Formats: sequence, structure tokens, C-alpha cells
Amino acid sequence: MTTIYIDGDACPVKDEVFKVAGRYRLPVVVVGNAWLRLPQDPLLSMVVVPEGADAADDRIVELIEAGDICVTNDIPLGGRCLVKGALAIRPTGKEFTEASIGDALATRELMNALRETGTITGGPAPFAKQDRSRFLSALDTMVHRSKRMRGL
Repeated sequence: MTTIYIDGDACPVKDEVFKVAGRYRLPVVVVGNAWLRLPQDPLLSMVVVPEGADAADDRIVELIEAGDICVTNDIPLGGRCLVKGALAIRPTGKEFTEASIGDALATRELMNALRETGTITGGPAPFAKQDRSRFLSALDTMVHRSKRMRGL
């Protein structure tokens, strides 16, 4: 069965994940550095990891299996999930793919360098209603692909 893992510390679409997972009766594991209150549902669970830059990422990579889904905005985590044969999606609905991960990492490094030099002082665009809608649609599509991958 497909499991959805959420990189939970700053994920703005937890409720949307719970909604899609509930529709398909899929387990969801929220992984983070602090305890979060989850809706009462036996399919939802929380894994709290020790403080540390990559502790949540490392735990997700340890748990995730081929065909599972990871919801994260973290590009390196998305890449690590792809290596394990899992699917990964950003909260904006953009999917991490083998073809896009290299460009995403390069863009991330470029933006970090521009911020460090003061060329760019702002961050990413605010999370919008359209992002939430795009995410719901993309996650639904990804669940179907995961099921096909698993022969379900």
C-alpha cells in the first residue's frame, strides 16, 4: 500500500494531504522536529525526530519505499526519495522528477549565492490559493500513478 510521508515542520498542505489520503484510505506519516496535533484517524501518524538540520529528511529516506509519496519543499530530500524509487511533490503541486531535480538543485544554489551577495533580498512568492488547488490535483494524480507502480 502506498504511504504518504510529509516533511512536516513547515508544510502548508497537511490538511490537503489528509483529505486526499482519506479518500483513498492511505496511511500518512508526518515527520518533524516537534509534535504536531493531527486529526483523529488511525491512518495518520506522527514521527518526532531529534533537532538537527537533516534529521527529519534522514528519517523519511529511511522509511520511504518505492512507490510511496513524499510531500516536501526540500530539493535534496526530493532527490533522495527519487533515488529510492519513490515519488516526490512540492506543496505548490510541482513534482520532483529525475529530469527536473538537477535544474532545481542548480537554481537553489544560484539563488542562495545571489541572496548571500545581496543581489536578491526577497524570498519565494507567498503560498497562494492556486498553489493549494494545483497541489490537490497533482497529489491525486500522483496517488493513481503510485497505485499503478504497485500493480494495484
